[in-house]
Amino acid sequence: MSSVHKEGMGLRQVLMRGALSLLLSGGVALLAYNADYTLPQILSCAVFTMTVLATLLFWEFRLAVAFLGIATLFGCNVLTLDRFVESCELPVILFLAGMMVIVGALKELGFFSWIIELIVSRRRMTGLAFSLIVMVLSALLACAVDEVTSIVFVCALVFQVCDTLRVPPTPFLIMAVMATNIGSAGTMIGNPGGLLISHRAGFTFEDFLVWAFPVMVACLVSAVGVLLLWFRRDIRALSDALEERRKQKLDLGPLVKVPYHRGLVIFVVTLGVIAFHHRAESLLGLEQNTLLMTAPLAIAGVLMVWRRERAKHYIEVEVDWWELLYFMMLFAKAGALEHTGVAARIATDFASTFETVPELLLPVIIGVSAIGSAFVDNVVFVAAFVPVVRELSSTPLWWALLLGACLGGNVTLIGSAANIIAVGVLEKRHRRGIDFMEWLKVGVVVGLVTCLVAWIALSQMADRMPEHPAHPHDGWGAWPAEDGRSEADH
Repeated sequence: MSSVHKEGMGLRQVLMRGALSLLLSGGVALLAYNADYTLPQILSCAVFTMTVLATLLFWEFRLAVAFLGIATLFGCNVLTLDRFVESCELPVILFLAGMMVIVGALKELGFFSWIIELIVSRRRMTGLAFSLIVMVLSALLACAVDEVTSIVFVCALVFQVCDTLRVPPTPFLIMAVMATNIGSAGTMIGNPGGLLISHRAGFTFEDFLVWAFPVMVACLVSAVGVLLLWFRRDIRALSDALEERRKQKLDLGPLVKVPYHRGLVIFVVTLGVIAFHHRAESLLGLEQNTLLMTAPLAIAGVLMVWRRERAKHYIEVEVDWWELLYFMMLFAKAGALEHTGVAARIATDFASTFETVPELLLPVIIGVSAIGSAFVDNVVFVAAFVPVVRELSSTPLWWALLLGACLGGNVTLIGSAANIIAVGVLEKRHRRGIDFMEWLKVGVVVGLVTCLVAWIALSQMADRMPEHPAHPHDGWGAWPAEDGRSEADH
């Protein structure tokens, strides 16, 4: 997930990285064999490891590797068609597709442009106020739509202001990205990892507002303090440029009246239905999360009827089928880890290791998921650890996994999709990127501070958290074998 992914690789690089991937995957398989794993378990581990390495080393080929991995699991009878359908999380995929259509319509209706205009039109803007607005807006937009949509539009705001004032945009892009990654942990729709956790753990939107959102706010406040201190010189330079522009009686950009009303109505209705889905499901006697998963599809369908001339565009362009197919393959491979009993063995090892000090499980899950997500897309890491946390059967650990995965994305330049998009936009617009070490220095500090805040907050809240049994209708339990034992027992 670096510049090499955009520029492509030569044959020598492909061969070297391919050899490294095969060597590491083979090493994992050998370790599993020495640990007396069964053949299906060894294959599941090796294929999932290859998928993770493809995400890290072969970003442009990750879907191809995901397809080949699924084919391998099918060919070796580790997965069957029924198990694949059970594991690939179709409700999550359809939810994301519906939300992508809704976001596409909101963009065309000018909803996000209206938000940018509101900020740019402020008369008494200062560098400090702009920095705070950028970070708070990034976090809230990530909560309300998703991290990718949030960073795209906040980048537009940053460039409009910084290019007009002729100040370097890099510090403000870093602030926006880090706030976006933190904000994505606040609700279940902030990133696909949160949606997967909500579906697997049985959490509702209200659960996220009660338990995840307050911790996210605490992490955001701590990160804002660090970033304001770290980039204080750049913020002061922006204030000076703003003051100079005010003396010249100039605005920050061409201001136009944006027809936002229809977009605002759609946005409020969508958030309202998602926010109150659990209460509505109880009133209507629907299975838990049924309305949550289908509401975006229903709203997207209405939008496609209303704007029928754009319906095909929404499906073909706004819906990112590449990512959705990748997620399906990834979720299915994570399901294979559980079906074959790998997740249960890892969970048992975790439990036995921390048997005398179970309170250490919380910081360990936060730390491991943060470190993993610093180098691999957080969805990959969440998908891998969901079966393990499920086996551990502890509600606080679900939130630890979510927060660690989101907060860890701030540590490195390649830690999340938002990071990569922001750097790509900067390279396209200014013909320069962000140095890996420049990001790492501030990323490590922000990552450590926010993970520490999350650990303290979750520790204080853990005793008050209710247990959430997994959905009774999900199919992630191990399939019974012909002799009545689960596959993990064989």
